[in-house]
Amino acid sequence: MKRILSTLLICAMVLGCCGCKRSGTNNTRTVRSSATRSGDEKKPGKTRKTEDTDETEDPTFDPSEFTTVDGPDSIQSSESNSGSTDPSTRSDGITTLNMYIGEYGTMLSPYNDVAEIIAKKTGVRVNETYFTGGMSQSEYLEVLIASGELPDLIDARSENHILYEDRLLVPWDDYLDDPKYADLRAYHTDAEWEMLRQSDGHIYWCDCFYKDYQDVSATRLHSGYAFWIQVRVLEWAGYPKIETLDDYFKLLKDYVSTHHVNEDGTEVIPYTMICEDWRYYSIEAAPQMLDGGAYEGYVSVDDSFPKHPVIENYDTSDTAKEYFKTLNKAYSEGLIDQDFASQNYDEYVTKINTGAVLGLCDQYWDFAYSANDAFRAQGFSDLGYDYVPLGLTLEAGTPNHYDCYTVPRDCNCGVAVTTSCKDPDVAFQFMNDLLSEEIHDLRFWGVEGDDYEVGADRLRTRTDTMRMRWLDQDYLAVHACSYYYLPHYEGYHWDGKNTMRPQDSLDEFFSDKSNAFKKCCEAYGCESYRDFLRSEPLGNRPWHPLYIYSNNIEDINALKSFTSVQELKHQWLPQLVISNDFDAMWKKYVTAYDRSGSDAFYNYMQARLDETVR
Repeated sequence: MKRILSTLLICAMVLGCCGCKRSGTNNTRTVRSSATRSGDEKKPGKTRKTEDTDETEDPTFDPSEFTTVDGPDSIQSSESNSGSTDPSTRSDGITTLNMYIGEYGTMLSPYNDVAEIIAKKTGVRVNETYFTGGMSQSEYLEVLIASGELPDLIDARSENHILYEDRLLVPWDDYLDDPKYADLRAYHTDAEWEMLRQSDGHIYWCDCFYKDYQDVSATRLHSGYAFWIQVRVLEWAGYPKIETLDDYFKLLKDYVSTHHVNEDGTEVIPYTMICEDWRYYSIEAAPQMLDGGAYEGYVSVDDSFPKHPVIENYDTSDTAKEYFKTLNKAYSEGLIDQDFASQNYDEYVTKINTGAVLGLCDQYWDFAYSANDAFRAQGFSDLGYDYVPLGLTLEAGTPNHYDCYTVPRDCNCGVAVTTSCKDPDVAFQFMNDLLSEEIHDLRFWGVEGDDYEVGADRLRTRTDTMRMRWLDQDYLAVHACSYYYLPHYEGYHWDGKNTMRPQDSLDEFFSDKSNAFKKCCEAYGCESYRDFLRSEPLGNRPWHPLYIYSNNIEDINALKSFTSVQELKHQWLPQLVISNDFDAMWKKYVTAYDRSGSDAFYNYMQARLDETVR
């Protein structure tokens, strides 16, 4: 019954998520407020009354300031539009492209003014729909396919292959060869486009993440894997050099010996992990990093001989043994969350958001956006609860590659145009237009004069009032439109002076950071999250990251082998941490691993690795 009800709900959503439609004209638009966030980025942009620029004004958002925006292509509110707020039913001469995104998120407000500015300039607006759970991603897609109508644009993440196999995606090749779409073609290099080519010889999507323009080092955020620690712990210890796993847990132990509870009475949790579903990478992936390797997913690579790199199994390595032995000791000493093995993601994030968790090992995007908002809202940032990343190794002096300063490419997913799109030319032209300097600035910086100022030196800055607005969810609801799951750049701006996104500008990076965070950065001489890691550039690794292959295994025997190994680790790794006799449990784990039939998986990955260096 639950499956039937879920299917009916999904079908209802599907009916509102399909087709490419055109409409006529309207004259006025009433903007209404509705808090929204999309994906893992706060959306930029908005036209605002220019009288309110006094630096001494109260920056609190007032929806009445945003009630009317005039223009030939503007839209009417639901009160004057036959009770309909569905963007696809408007009569304003703009093409609406419906897009499904296989991540949790909030749909863009239909009254977002920057979305309308972009629509006027490009002739297109996008109606975004996000994955809502209730069934798996693949089940959702099956229902979507069964409906007979797909959205115009889709990013089903790693499940894109389902649409590809059912021949429901439009090939990109002819469009990429057409000079009319030169900006879209330039988004990836020829080699990168070739990596996206599928087994039938065509390209069907592009990866929209980690695409840095000019210099990858411009990005101040480290969104990937790291050991994280609250800045208050480092401040208490006098900002010591924390280089090894032992250094890390010794610091946590020393700190918690005199700091049992937070100021609000919440009991401190020195370290937590999550083992739920695919997020168990939080506990299992560390050995490859502690060895100084790059994050490749479920294997590591020995590239001592660059022309003949070799797949390595880190699951039962000496480093893995020492890592889990350290966790086991920390658990026995009460340093690790006693509920780590059973908690779900909501429970995990909730604990972090209370400020109680001193340290964890995870990827930034999996916890920090939520935590940052919670800390700001509750004043926790001023107490030093913000996190910074550490690039720990097992042995002191080992170079690390937590941040490789290369662009990881996930060939298995990205935005695609479906065969249900009535006018693919419009979709491809829109993606091309989104990469123009004018439209890209609107998506991420907003409107000049309202969201940023340009000085005589051509550098962009925001006033304190502008910054406060960009922390206000009501403001963002009617003004932020990044279209984040469509092609976009990070890194340095075309002008060579600024950055593609405000948060990568030095001034803006620190503008919303607490004094405790700034003191920590000053103490370590860091101007970004990346600086804390002490990572070294990886150099040319054409296979990086290898999870693009393990996420889409085509060989049935290799897939069975991979599944068997992952199920085994799900079962055994938490037991290694909580065991009363680690050495005995490690032997049992290794014996079970050796019997798991892992060879087929590793042979498959070696074959894929060999293909990249031929």
